[in-house]
Amino acid sequence: MIYKFKNLNSKIICRLYSSAQNNGHIAISNIFKSNYLGEKIQIKGWIKSVRKMKQNTFLDVNDGSCSKNLQIVTNTATIPSLRSGSSIIASGILQQLRKDQLELHGDHIEICGDCNVEEGYPFAPRKAYSSDYIRQYLQFRPRTTRFSSLLRVRDTATMALHNFFHDEGYIHIHTPILTSNDCEGAGETFTVIRDNRETLKSMTKSSSSSPEETYFNTKTFLTVSAQLHLEAAVHGLSKVYTLGPTFRAENSKSRLHLSEFYMLEAECAFVNKIEEIMEMVEKLLKNVTARILDEREDDLKRSSETFVDFRWLDKPFVVLTYDEASRILQDKTKFQGEFRDGASLNKEHEKFLVKYCGETPTFVINWPKTLKPFYMKECVEDESLVAALDLLVSNVGELAGGSLRDDNYDGLKVKLPHRGVELDWYLDLRKFGSTASGGFGLGFERYLQFILGISNIKDVIPFPRWPHNCKL
Repeated sequence: MIYKFKNLNSKIICRLYSSAQNNGHIAISNIFKSNYLGEKIQIKGWIKSVRKMKQNTFLDVNDGSCSKNLQIVTNTATIPSLRSGSSIIASGILQQLRKDQLELHGDHIEICGDCNVEEGYPFAPRKAYSSDYIRQYLQFRPRTTRFSSLLRVRDTATMALHNFFHDEGYIHIHTPILTSNDCEGAGETFTVIRDNRETLKSMTKSSSSSPEETYFNTKTFLTVSAQLHLEAAVHGLSKVYTLGPTFRAENSKSRLHLSEFYMLEAECAFVNKIEEIMEMVEKLLKNVTARILDEREDDLKRSSETFVDFRWLDKPFVVLTYDEASRILQDKTKFQGEFRDGASLNKEHEKFLVKYCGETPTFVINWPKTLKPFYMKECVEDESLVAALDLLVSNVGELAGGSLRDDNYDGLKVKLPHRGVELDWYLDLRKFGSTASGGFGLGFERYLQFILGISNIKDVIPFPRWPHNCKL
């Protein structure tokens, strides 16, 4: 049966929606947006602070929907013992305390879950804790003021990314986490093996494969990039993107690395110039950041570690060739460290170049092909270079990388890595109905570090994983 709702009166919908809200609780964010003054409402949340007086008790309550707390005042004699961190359901009449503050006159408060610091809860009320300390308790981290603000910023950034690509005509693709290719060719992959050892032993006996190959009949990894799969999709859909987890088995515990993180990756067909990719990356960053500033200004302030200057939103991004960047880094009157032409850029180099360019995001393009992966296309004017870009920003260095993709079948066949990874299918893309294409990948956590001025990447993801640490 097909239901048609086009004739349903919008006023009926509004009444149904209003009735549903009045019968249940209201999010605190909606209380500050809508006019509920004088109405009896119900809220659900966690106590952030308790101020107990002789006649009245004042509670600051937050439900995670926004950064603002709602104050509840109730008669001290009629309520149970309340402690910070406890979850409650409260109902009462909403009143205007002052011009900019609302207050719920609670006539009923129910404790859902008590919270006793003395029994091991790691956060005492009205006490500040360092990020290193809070990181030890990932299960409780979303309850802290700063990190709950960060998670709301992360949510808004995610939605802004999807909305941007939707408006630009891109198709969202769910790319696999399990893959048989190592896109970057660096070998920093996690291998996937079936956990049941008895079954694995029997499967190995019945085949000539190694344990790593028995389940899928080929070595299988956790993905390091969705790019190659997106290239397959872009040859039928023209514009595609994905936002998903990627995995790197780097043995690093630094503030810059994670074993699991999120990558935004996009591919576009019929692209012949690296400038087209740069234009898309710049437009994306400015659009998404402007939306976050518009919708989450308070959360941005609460979750930022240091002051972040957003004047770059009104400036064109700087563009340097690799040769120009190299000359700047070799000029001892400008950069006092060591750098040789033809070398990769480390974080110190990247951040210096951004500072040199007035803290404006900076593209470095036309790289020596010896420094870049096999799939990048040579520059027409100089085949020793590839049409590639790195976008450098303050605080984190490289934020995004991209290139034109090599669409020459014979040339690409010679360049394919020979490490036992099957990539005939990738060559077939250049054999049947091929077209020029290009794309980029952007580290989502690094983007959050950039706009929030946060030094440690572990503090911009809900549940960080790094070597020797996979809690929860």
